[in-house]
Amino acid sequence: MDNKHNHIKTEHTVSSETMNHAMMNHEGHEHHEHGHEMSGMDHSMHMGNFKQKFWLSLILAIPIIFISPMMGIDLPFQFTFSGSDWLVLVLASILFFYGGQPFLSGAKMELKAKAPAMMTLIAMGISVSYFYSVYAFIMNHLFPDKHVMDFFWELATLIVIMLLGHWIEMNAISNAGDALDKMAALLPDTVKRLQDDGTEEIVSLKEVGKGDRLMIRSGDKIPADGRILSGASSVDESMVTGEAKLVTKNTGDTVIGGAINGSGTIEIEVTGTGESGYLSKVMQLVQQARSEKSKLESISDKVARWLFYIALIVGLSAFLIWLLVTGDLSQAFERMVTVFIIACPHALGLAIPLVIARSTTIAAKHGLLIKNRNALEQANDLQYVFLDKTGTLTEGKFTVTGISLLNQKYSEEEALKYIGALEADANHPLAAGIMNYLKQKTIIPYQAKDLKNLSGVGVTGTIDGLSVKVVNEKEVERLSLSIKQSEKEAYLKQGNTISYLLIDDQPAALIALGDVVKPQAKAFIQALKKLAITPVMLTGDNKVSAAAIATYLEIDDFYSELLPEEKEKKVKEYLDKGNKTMMVGDGINDAPSLARATIGVAIGAGTDVAVDSADVVLTDSDPFDIIRFIDLAKQTRRKMIQNLWWGAGYNIIAIPLAAGILAPIGFILNPAVGAILMSLSTVIVASNAMTLRIKGE
Repeated sequence: MDNKHNHIKTEHTVSSETMNHAMMNHEGHEHHEHGHEMSGMDHSMHMGNFKQKFWLSLILAIPIIFISPMMGIDLPFQFTFSGSDWLVLVLASILFFYGGQPFLSGAKMELKAKAPAMMTLIAMGISVSYFYSVYAFIMNHLFPDKHVMDFFWELATLIVIMLLGHWIEMNAISNAGDALDKMAALLPDTVKRLQDDGTEEIVSLKEVGKGDRLMIRSGDKIPADGRILSGASSVDESMVTGEAKLVTKNTGDTVIGGAINGSGTIEIEVTGTGESGYLSKVMQLVQQARSEKSKLESISDKVARWLFYIALIVGLSAFLIWLLVTGDLSQAFERMVTVFIIACPHALGLAIPLVIARSTTIAAKHGLLIKNRNALEQANDLQYVFLDKTGTLTEGKFTVTGISLLNQKYSEEEALKYIGALEADANHPLAAGIMNYLKQKTIIPYQAKDLKNLSGVGVTGTIDGLSVKVVNEKEVERLSLSIKQSEKEAYLKQGNTISYLLIDDQPAALIALGDVVKPQAKAFIQALKKLAITPVMLTGDNKVSAAAIATYLEIDDFYSELLPEEKEKKVKEYLDKGNKTMMVGDGINDAPSLARATIGVAIGAGTDVAVDSADVVLTDSDPFDIIRFIDLAKQTRRKMIQNLWWGAGYNIIAIPLAAGILAPIGFILNPAVGAILMSLSTVIVASNAMTLRIKGE
């Protein structure tokens, strides 16, 4: 895997300047994409502060509600005074153009995309209400003896309730961060560049160009993709590739920007600049996957689209039929307007947001942060769950998996004290794993003197007059030390990294470090299978290590040694066959797959880039939370469908009645009755949303 990985990454680099440039280029586009993902209404996420719009619109609406009649019916709390109709006209005009602006702009986008949905339906309702009411105002002033009913009351309540629904949903769904910004943060701000005379200068990363020589010391972040000119080291690429194993790097090998250098000092030549960098390429994959995934349509958008077409057809038909039958233009016009307004019930604007708000609150209590509301709808009928190995099924960090004594003169505790003495002040991942192990065992290491890093080899020091080293396999071979294959074979098969303790250049012990399976992972896999969902493991790790984990967890389908683009491609293959998929991961290499899958789930302890690319975040890093999310999603979708029936279902009866289908037998739906039905359905959807529960609550 390493050779393949290194070969492909040649000629790439990335800089903070590039990332910032890319972020600027994609910013508007990404906000639009994300808005479309969440729902048709969410086209307008970037069109203003909905909280502010709601409160200001409510202030404008309150006088209208108290002064203007509801569909021609004076309510008990309403009053009028001289010139009150002019006040209503002014306030309604401000309200229509200010509070209604997000819906009008959203409708424009939907119609431009030839996909009318919720925004178009709302825009039709408020536009017809406003312009017909202005017409009614003019007619009532020109012909006082012939009263024309206005819809200012409906306009005010419709805008306020729709803004409220939008605000509730926005408040419930956490805003996605900018993954490009997080990607840039993986790289250092300054680097050590070598000049022609061999001296070092500290420069900003954005000043680095192709062919520059950089000096990277132990523990430094590698600032750019490049080729090693001199030196050797072990590099931790897990943050980028997802493989929890130090990769040995020698002269001529390539390194990836964003990885962390180990104990050696290396000099590299930058092999590329700009958008050809590895991290930048990963983000291009994320952007592309997001763009294509944004085509997912929410259930409320589908309902709104049908309502829009039905209302448009029925309304225009009613106008023509009434005009032909009665010859009364005013009456025909009124029937059409009534149909258009009744077709946009207030309840529909709250039906989904209230369920989403309730669902996300429940989810947060259970360690689930939902960033994309479509995830709650798409989680039904899942067929495959793709699981990254490192950090998802395993702990994702170096842990001591075993220690073997190679010289019976020393006990295991003594060996660990020697190893701990040398690794106590080191800053690479292996050292951290060893010191955590000693802490758990409450072992206090010896004190070492004359500590020195051995470039690309390990570390050495003096303890009680003895020369002590902790070295890698390469150094053991160089010293021609004989160690039985049986002592290390089991560890190597599991993909572990082995370090050797040498005392006076003689082997004393070996210590193996690797990734360990999360304790709840096995039960989680069985739970998925009980739900008739097939688990598939995707990993950048080597085949031997992947097979061992898959066998232990009883995962039949797994793919190893995958690069980020290969993971994303594998997910796309399943999607192209019509399958609903979920991807669960925590690393940068998972980001494109998280963005591509029907639902992307990020482990909260993972990288910010993965979190920003996902639809759902597991804050507790417990894979079993995925089962809880699937259960919540099913309960949520059931409530959504129920609310949509209550919120829009009555239109099956109300629209034909408003059009006058029963006029031949003397029955025409009174607009006031339609308004009462609207109010009743609003109360029902609100009450129904609050009954949402998750198992175990």
